[in-house]
Amino acid sequence: MVLGGGGPLGSIIGRYPSAAAAAGDDEQDPGPGGGVIRHDRKCRDWPFLFLFAAFWVAMIVNSSFGFNRGNPLRLTYGLDYKGNICGSRHGDPDLRELDVRYWVNPNQVYQSGLKTSHIDLPDAKAICLMECPLPAEDGLNFVCDYPEGDIRLSVDDWIDRDYDYFEYLTPDMRNSSLQLQGPCYPVIFPSVNVYWSCQFIARASNASLKHWKAMGGVSIDENMLIDKTIHDAINSKSAVMKRYVADIGKSWPVLILCGGLLPLFLSVIWLLMIRFFVAGMSWITVVVFNALVISVTMFFYIKAGWIGHDPLTVVIGESDPYVSIGGREINHLHAASVLMTVIMILAFLTSIAIARRIMIATSVLKVAAKVIGKVQALIIFPVVPYFILAIFYMFWFSATLHLFSAGQVIRNDCNNDCCSYDLKLGKVNCDSCCGYSIHYTPHIGIAILFHFFGCYWATQFFIGCSSTIIAGSVASYYWARGEISHDIPFHTVVSSLKRLLRYSLGSVALGSLIVSIVEWVRFILESLRRRLKFVNSARESRFGKTVSSSSQCCLGCIDWTLKSVNRNAYVMIAITGKGFCKASELATELIMNNILRIGKVNVIGDVILLLGKLCVSLLCALFAFLMLDKHKYRSGHNKISSPLVPVLLSWALGYIVAKLFFAVVEMSIDTMVLSFCQDSEEHQGSAQYAPRLLIETLDEESELRRLTQGP
Repeated sequence: MVLGGGGPLGSIIGRYPSAAAAAGDDEQDPGPGGGVIRHDRKCRDWPFLFLFAAFWVAMIVNSSFGFNRGNPLRLTYGLDYKGNICGSRHGDPDLRELDVRYWVNPNQVYQSGLKTSHIDLPDAKAICLMECPLPAEDGLNFVCDYPEGDIRLSVDDWIDRDYDYFEYLTPDMRNSSLQLQGPCYPVIFPSVNVYWSCQFIARASNASLKHWKAMGGVSIDENMLIDKTIHDAINSKSAVMKRYVADIGKSWPVLILCGGLLPLFLSVIWLLMIRFFVAGMSWITVVVFNALVISVTMFFYIKAGWIGHDPLTVVIGESDPYVSIGGREINHLHAASVLMTVIMILAFLTSIAIARRIMIATSVLKVAAKVIGKVQALIIFPVVPYFILAIFYMFWFSATLHLFSAGQVIRNDCNNDCCSYDLKLGKVNCDSCCGYSIHYTPHIGIAILFHFFGCYWATQFFIGCSSTIIAGSVASYYWARGEISHDIPFHTVVSSLKRLLRYSLGSVALGSLIVSIVEWVRFILESLRRRLKFVNSARESRFGKTVSSSSQCCLGCIDWTLKSVNRNAYVMIAITGKGFCKASELATELIMNNILRIGKVNVIGDVILLLGKLCVSLLCALFAFLMLDKHKYRSGHNKISSPLVPVLLSWALGYIVAKLFFAVVEMSIDTMVLSFCQDSEEHQGSAQYAPRLLIETLDEESELRRLTQGP
């Protein structure tokens, strides 16, 4: 295909469109550039628009399942011996103040850790308390079942008595309690509140144990296994995942401020500085980026315990300074600290590498600043997709909390041999030994994966729509320069929005779908690779490792290429009204014909813009760290298990918001460059309608002279 005046683009984006194309436009007032980029358009890729609409219906249905079946309290608190969720006001009794799970029978906890035992920890009898009980210094404390039956105490009185009504028991009840069958159980081991479960410390109280034996109580097993069993349950992968998701709900003010409002403010400030202070923005961006990377890395070091005396603690409330309890969350912070150290080193080396090319980036940014100065609505336009995404994310995060907790509380199917005193029946009952667990069916996992895929596709779709509108506005400015310029500041954006809604939504849906599918194929292959590395054959096979690494590398390159093609395809969609595939072909052909001219200025400009987006997102992460370091999130009911997930989410949301606003600069540059290339080809290598600044930036002789003279 030849891209000249007689080529397929000549009658579309050439300065003087063909008569047939002009006659196809049924609007009398084409507006700025309207005669250039308007022609006989029609709705493209409409089946994918219907697919996107069907996807939204499925997302709503999927989320409704979570809202109906889920309870976010399950992500934080455990279950008692009745199947109630600790901390729930809907329990029996009302447990809104009783949010700490305590295993009352230490022998059951010990036996559940034995490999030969039939007892599992979920079947060990647990109760909900306000805080973890401690052994008496010179006597014996008891924790008794919820008062009911013949025990005429209110729940408030039971709490005031520190859960102990042993003195009110009948002889049969006392004998049953001494056999560790309830309704009262001795407090022999100290415990601490670790993520709302009482972690036993295998250090029995000698005084309490002596009193227990003197009363004729059964032998109590003393072993480190009683500590390890609970610790392993609290630190299981599923438990940690639930706590991470629960952290999202607890830190929602941080996410709103640091993931929503702060990046909005910073992005607008950055755009205004590009508009009025473009000469120094490249240097400012590089310096601020390095400073922020160092700052965020230092915060990770602090929370990982490698700097200072303020590391993450897994204990809720006060803890014994002589007892050290770790968790997966701390290990994850260590890994994040190492990763940030690598990123910090790479960032510094990259800054050195691009230092001599900063002047090129400045020239490219000046072009974007010129466009923003003329099409002034572009500065505030991203606020529209920003609010749409904000509403979507609030719905999505709420649905996420409910989907992750959408299991059913059911009684376990166990075959262990145990008995406990039933206060309602007034006797020992051996028919209800099994505990309760939250049962998650396989389709819940599928629903969660669909939910995450939907979030990625929707995000890409909204960003694609915003980019297409910006591209259409800038194209109108380029080809209409010098004509009806008084309409350009705002009218071009509105016209571009109308064209998108009327003709090109399906094309954007297709482009965003392709990127989403490739990204999720990468995710699935990475998950399979991690599973296979534990298989001996895969671990020992050098060929298998090579194939796995190569496939990941290839998919990564494909993903990067598709995102780049998408961006240029959106430009051509906005200009030509073609479908996604045809627009991608046209954009690729135009780029390949001008690869040297485009590449030498676009690459370094993209690097500076990427650093700018990272500056906004890293500053959001830094503020998230500062907010999460307050007392509110370090103790009490709002204590988060780790700052890792809220900080990463603040970073991700900040990056998405910055991407929306920085797309004004990115798409302005890309649209101007593609238009310049087509303009040059239609006029024998000399662009007739490009601004002087753009000609100076892209002209080969001027560029060569600038590089040889140095910055």
